[in-house]
Amino acid sequence: MADFTINTDENVYIPAEDSYLLADNLQIEKGQSVLEIGTGSGIVAMYASRLTDRITVTDINFDACELARKNFEDNGIDGIEILWGNMFEVVKNRKFDVILFNTPYLPTEDDEVLEDTINYAFDGGLNGRKVIDLFLNEVGNHLNDGGIVQLIQSSLSGNDETLSKFDEMGFIAEIAETEHFFFEDITLINAYKI
Repeated sequence: MADFTINTDENVYIPAEDSYLLADNLQIEKGQSVLEIGTGSGIVAMYASRLTDRITVTDINFDACELARKNFEDNGIDGIEILWGNMFEVVKNRKFDVILFNTPYLPTEDDEVLEDTINYAFDGGLNGRKVIDLFLNEVGNHLNDGGIVQLIQSSLSGNDETLSKFDEMGFIAEIAETEHFFFEDITLINAYKI
């Protein structure tokens, strides 16, 4: 795949290995509706735009929404809906075929919390699951039957716990890809709503 031009901002997560683990393994068919939570720079949505033209992205960080808009424009990508807000708040009664989320999965002590909006991209709370669990509690309400959730997290934030929660919700979930880094594995979990 050809590379995109990516502008960055000190207050927005810079695309890294986890971003590309998701971007390189998208399970999107032509014409499907896609929601990406926490779009950051917009890189994953840009890859998704090669597969479908029905994409909505959200981010709790206003700087990220603005940066994603600039990146879409600079790469000639039209039609991606950008919504500023926390997770599903801005898509209340809507459902999608594919939901993507590179979660803030790092276990974070109180003294590690950053003052800037960039903190949203990393801070997973004490066990790394603060945002993941909130996401899992709501994702089923926003996914069409037969749809898929693609979620990135770390082995430090409890892969088995995520798989169990999906199982309890009636999804079929699996670790689709893993990349090993120093002290953790970054995992891509695919969960299918049947």
